Amino acid sequence: MSPVAELKPATEPVLLDALSALNQRAEDVIARLRATVFAPGSEKIVDLRFTITKAAEMVGRSSEAIRQAEAEGRLPPPRLGANGRREGYSLSEVNHMRDVFGTRPYRREGDPPIILAVQNFKGGVGKSTLACHIAQYLALKGYRVAIVDCDSQASSTTMFGFNPDIDIQDEDTLLPFFQHGGAPDLQYALRPTAWPGIDIIPANLGLYTAEYEAAARMRGNPDSLDRLRRGIEGMADQYDVVILDPPPALGMISLAVLRSANALLIPTPPSTVDFASTAHFLRMIVDTLEVLAEHGLGKRGYHFLRVVATKVDEGKSAHLQIREMMQAVFGMDMLSASLLDSAEIDNANVQLRTVYEIAGSGSRTHERCRNNLDRLNGEIEMLIRKAWPSHRADLRRQGVA
Repeated sequence: MSPVAELKPATEPVLLDALSALNQRAEDVIARLRATVFAPGSEKIVDLRFTITKAAEMVGRSSEAIRQAEAEGRLPPPRLGANGRREGYSLSEVNHMRDVFGTRPYRREGDPPIILAVQNFKGGVGKSTLACHIAQYLALKGYRVAIVDCDSQASSTTMFGFNPDIDIQDEDTLLPFFQHGGAPDLQYALRPTAWPGIDIIPANLGLYTAEYEAAARMRGNPDSLDRLRRGIEGMADQYDVVILDPPPALGMISLAVLRSANALLIPTPPSTVDFASTAHFLRMIVDTLEVLAEHGLGKRGYHFLRVVATKVDEGKSAHLQIREMMQAVFGMDMLSASLLDSAEIDNANVQLRTVYEIAGSGSRTHERCRNNLDRLNGEIEMLIRKAWPSHRADLRRQGVA
């Protein structure tokens, strides 16, 4: 036998049982992390407390007005600690104050629910991070929000405290809605989260099958691509804003999300590759929607469409240069605020949380990150309110309409 024939591979091939062992070890780590981060029973608790000064700011009334309403019995008495001082108000209690004072920022009759897709066909652009922080910012402001996790990676589902592999069954996701003879609407899948004012339609790995289900429905029936749109419109009246977190790929679910949304955010990190990817994404949107229109599906309009720079490190000159180029190219179609790259976001993700779920430590890093998120989400909130006819008079009085 020749020496060549005696050569053996330097390493043995990885077998399925080895992959299974890796998967089990990874799941064990996630289980321990959940046990550390979440409350007993693996249920996430958001225990944010607001001082009376902060509550007054959130409600839009003075601290004295809150004290007077408590004294008159229009509001329940405050919770006091052992020292006799107020322990602060939960978000549910702040929302009750808003109801009593009539300061909820709800859309009114005739205002369309905003169905906002945070979408880019490239992965790793901060899509789910952006979607979750937008949802929680709006909830803090008192809006009624639903988040629809359309991605089988289930990042948003995980961030809101659910283990997609344990807590979420296939029938809890969008999958039954896409299956032939499946659920007629989306009410079955909505579930409350630990955040007052936010419901979620969760996802898990099994949702990937919906790609094939949707494709099967499409054969000879292009109108079926609008099934998700009709399902979301059927539940949207319960909410002010519905946020869609689609998969980072050009597939049937992504197309269905594009057809469902009436507002669009396109997250784009400041790199040449990501900029080029976004340009291709925009081209594919135009081409795809035009083809669908040729097959009898009417063109969809958006109340607003904005590019948002994400993962921006202002300490890197290349990031600043590319962001300036993006601003020059996209102009008014780009948000002026960016989602900055921050250790606070990374630290929160390690705990399966968002920055809004972590009480301020007083550090400048946390304060900068929180202020950045508020500026960015404040811009998005303003775009939402401008889409509501009943809010326009107030916005004009504020000089922002």
